Amino acid sequence: MNDRIRRILDQIKALEEEIQSELNEQGGRWFYQIKGKRIKFERSIKEKHRSLKVGIFHWFLTVRPQNYLTAPIIYGMVVPMLVFDMCIMFYQLSCFPVYGITRVRRSDYFAFDHRHLAYLNVIEKFDCLYCSYGNGLLAYATEIFARTEQYFCPIKHAQKIFGNHARYQFFLDYGDAA
Repeated sequence: MNDRIRRILDQIKALEEEIQSELNEQGGRWFYQIKGKRIKFERSIKEKHRSLKVGIFHWFLTVRPQNYLTAPIIYGMVVPMLVFDMCIMFYQLSCFPVYGITRVRRSDYFAFDHRHLAYLNVIEKFDCLYCSYGNGLLAYATEIFARTEQYFCPIKHAQKIFGNHARYQFFLDYGDAA
């Protein structure tokens, strides 16, 4: 990797850290504290959240009709996601020790903290749980396969691809046979 690319990557990393710092600072405006896996809001904020909560009956009346039509398809994806989850867990547990690849910590990729938001009703919290699981699963799987690719074939692609994993930047250039 040449010096110019290294400098650009360093700038990107610095900007990502700045964004994270700014987001953390903004989170402080909502007066919550993280204690282990619990998130605690100040009493006044929690009361305000509860006052904004939409009741289930009203929620059902305001849902757009297409949401009812697609719900079975959306939630039907739970089955393939669970199967995929079991497969990648088995894959990692059985193959990574053989090659000496460090295992991916599952807990680093799943965040189920929306349940602490008092302004969400039980259906909205379930929806958040579904999306958090799906996105966490894909991020977890991406890291497992990124480590696999790094071990077996760390070569960049000739064509631009979107959504490169964090390890990709350290792969060998396409066509660099040496």
